[in-house]
Amino acid sequence: MRAPKATVEFARRLRRALSPPEARLWIRLRRRIPGLPVFRRQHPCGPYVIDFYCTDARLAVEVDGIAHDLGGRPQRDLRRDAWLSAQGVTVMRIAASEVMHGVDDVVDAIVRTAIARIAAAPSTALRAVPRPREAGADGV
Repeated sequence: MRAPKATVEFARRLRRALSPPEARLWIRLRRRIPGLPVFRRQHPCGPYVIDFYCTDARLAVEVDGIAHDLGGRPQRDLRRDAWLSAQGVTVMRIAASEVMHGVDDVVDAIVRTAIARIAAAPSTALRAVPRPREAGADGV
């Protein structure tokens, strides 16, 4: 998904200013282990910036602090989640306090969810197409 230039610039600024829970989670998710999903941080997606995103799983991970419960933020989050869902992206919201008190459990849940989504997705890999049989090759 393409993002407006302003969103891309904003994402770049956010990457340099992760919150403590986001930084703690990124330390674990940034590892590139063969066979496990790959995540990006502060990923621009349309008009939004997603905290963490796994392209293969189409999974957005949002770390929600207390501010997400205040003012108009819950309604904004609902609109954002609906927009992402319409793009085929599943949003996984995690409380910042959960990250701070049990980052290993949180990472395990995120990775398991990503793996399950990848496994459930229809394959886009090219499949070998059998060659047409040559006339008379098998007696037909």
